[in-house]
Parts: sequence; C-alpha cells; structure tokens
Amino acid sequence: MLDHQRQKTGVVSLQVLQEYFVNATRKLGLDAGLARQKVEVFTRYYVVEPSANDILSAIDLHRLRGFSFWDALVIHSASQAGCRELLTEDMQHGQLINGVRIVNPFI
Repeated sequence: MLDHQRQKTGVVSLQVLQEYFVNATRKLGLDAGLARQKVEVFTRYYVVEPSANDILSAIDLHRLRGFSFWDALVIHSASQAGCRELLTEDMQHGQLINGVRIVNPFI
C-alpha cells in the first residue's frame, strides 16, 4: 500500500472509505478517532467520487451481472478510475469484470 501511496497509483472510493469506518468501529471496535485517522491516511490516495451516472451504471451492472448494488458500485468506480486490479475479499478471486481483475489480498 505504501508503494501505491508514494507512486500516486492508489485509488479508493468514497464508498469504501465509509464502509471502512463503519466496519472498523462497529465490527472491530476501533475507537472512532483512530478510525478517522486511518480514513484520513486513505484519503491521500486518489478518491473516486461517484456521480449520478455512476450510480445508474452500477445499477445496470447489478441487474446484468447479479452483483450486489454496493459491490457493483465499487467495481464500476474502479473501472472508471482506470484500475486494473481491485483488492477485496468479498468477491471471487481472479474474476475479470469490466477490465478489472478481482484480487483477494488474503490468498
């Protein structure tokens, strides 16, 4: 992750920042102040801010490919940002969707 930060090649979406904060505080019990600091670190990457058209495209991806709407929005955001890989443990490792390869970093 630090390499991506130094090279300015890391991308994160607003949605992922929000999901990180909620899960870190609710599920992991992390102090909200510390979780905020971590979110602030992630904002040093390029932050994708979805538009209304991105929402519509995510709905289409959800309808056509069966992903949850939230996963479809993450995939679409990664594709729009020009990402070749999407690091997630929530989707099938190795799958290629709209030019983005799903990579489970824990495998």
